[in-house]
Amino acid sequence: MRTLLLLSLFASSVFAEKPDLDTYSTSLEFAQVTGVLATQKADGSWCFGTSVRHNDQGWQHYADGWQVLDPDGNQIAFRLLGHPHDNEQPFTRSKCNISVPSELSKVIVRAKCNKHGYGGKPFVVNLKSR
Repeated sequence: MRTLLLLSLFASSVFAEKPDLDTYSTSLEFAQVTGVLATQKADGSWCFGTSVRHNDQGWQHYADGWQVLDPDGNQIAFRLLGHPHDNEQPFTRSKCNISVPSELSKVIVRAKCNKHGYGGKPFVVNLKSR
């Protein structure tokens, strides 16, 4: 399992592609990030509380994750969403202890669903100066 995780992290950084912030769908067939609250902890790490809206339809079609990217498309963090939220829309889930390189002043958060992948509007988060 650890080898698979390392390969996944390696592949995501080697094959990173700068996100297109202007081409996206607003359809709820794609998972949409509706808001992000990013807070920096005393140790310098970050917590991201991310709100997602999607037309969840049970296990066959649901929002199954969100990620934080640097402006070049390198994944900084990923939050797995473990089940459908058919009756809880939008919903907010957090991930903490995220290490964001200090030279970054903004990051991109985007959500995905298990049927269409990414494709909703990317959410740009301006980080306060540190």
